Amino acid sequence: MFNSENSTPAAELEKRIKKFQTHLGKNNIDGALIIQSTDLFYFAGTIQQAHLYIPADGEPILMVRKSYERALAESGIKRIISFTSQKQIPGLLRENGYNIPGVLGLETDVMPANFYFALRECFENSKLTDVSHFIRLVRSVKSGYEIEIIKKAAFFSDMVAEKAKEHLEEGITEIEFAGKVEAEARKLGHQGIIRMRLWGSELFYGHIMAGPSAAIPSFLSSPTGGLGVAQAIAQGPGFMTIQKHQPVLVDYVFAWMGYLSDHTRIFSIGDLPDELIKAHRAMLDIHAMIKKEAKPGVKAGDLYEMATEMAERFGYGEHFMGVGDQKIRFVGHGIGLELDEYPFIAKGQKMALEEGMSIAIEPKLVFPGTGVVGIENTHLVGKDGLIQLTVADEQITIV
Repeated sequence: MFNSENSTPAAELEKRIKKFQTHLGKNNIDGALIIQSTDLFYFAGTIQQAHLYIPADGEPILMVRKSYERALAESGIKRIISFTSQKQIPGLLRENGYNIPGVLGLETDVMPANFYFALRECFENSKLTDVSHFIRLVRSVKSGYEIEIIKKAAFFSDMVAEKAKEHLEEGITEIEFAGKVEAEARKLGHQGIIRMRLWGSELFYGHIMAGPSAAIPSFLSSPTGGLGVAQAIAQGPGFMTIQKHQPVLVDYVFAWMGYLSDHTRIFSIGDLPDELIKAHRAMLDIHAMIKKEAKPGVKAGDLYEMATEMAERFGYGEHFMGVGDQKIRFVGHGIGLELDEYPFIAKGQKMALEEGMSIAIEPKLVFPGTGVVGIENTHLVGKDGLIQLTVADEQITIV
């Protein structure tokens, strides 16, 4: 009844769980309950409404509320049972041979407060602690299985960028142009959902804006904002018409089988002013520098400092990754099942790059009243440095 053709292999799930259990053991945490959809998918291969209990040692158990039948078909977890209420969980653990954990790990960075309070009542004799950092550490280094999916997402990103120029014409609104680009992505199998972990953050495909619209700031942790179609959205493409000689930002995410590829290209109907072309080339130079310097063992924050120093030398420090108090203090981010994964190529970050991480590098310049230029590509951290996965032409595309 349910298509499980693309299910995550059971052996892949087992490796992920064992890595996470290592963190639990080292930190004297007896077990963890996983409830967030993305984390459930990562560890259990399903996003059905469930609680996954992972003990520090031994087999995990997936307790499913809805849909139990789909979870059975989709998940590679060996122990799967149904339940109807969180109050049942301690009893179900005992019935299935688990000790009630003295220290129980939770994803408190994303868990609703009501869930937390309910679990505190259920596990009244357990100490509750946050394990989100350990989850994100495990997820930050991708397996060969994950890398192949991300490569396919990157391939589709390039295809969408190639198709975008076919739909760009003078007088088209940002939102109509966005709809045509999104249709191309959907035909390729884009899942239509871009997941982010940061509370209150959400994204629909990405940002397509032209000229001054692209330089309007928004609430999102992004150098670009946009008016959007309404105050209820307050970001992304709106009803502004695209004119000649404006930089058109196409900053879109391709989502394939859960995994993401982040990708920015600049387009224009007719030539752009020389100062914008020069600024774009400067961002390509910063991108190339980061690619050269980003190797396993290099601290993410050091790469950010190199990028900001280079932008200052080029004379673009004031406009790099935003302007004034709207400036974003990063130049890249980890990417995988979510758009904001470890590591963050950001100010003060001490995390070192590791082989197998996937990161998006996005040096951009924001010129209020004029627009945005810059580049973004998704990369894999290899043993000798970055391997670029999105390879569409990085120069400004003139239509």
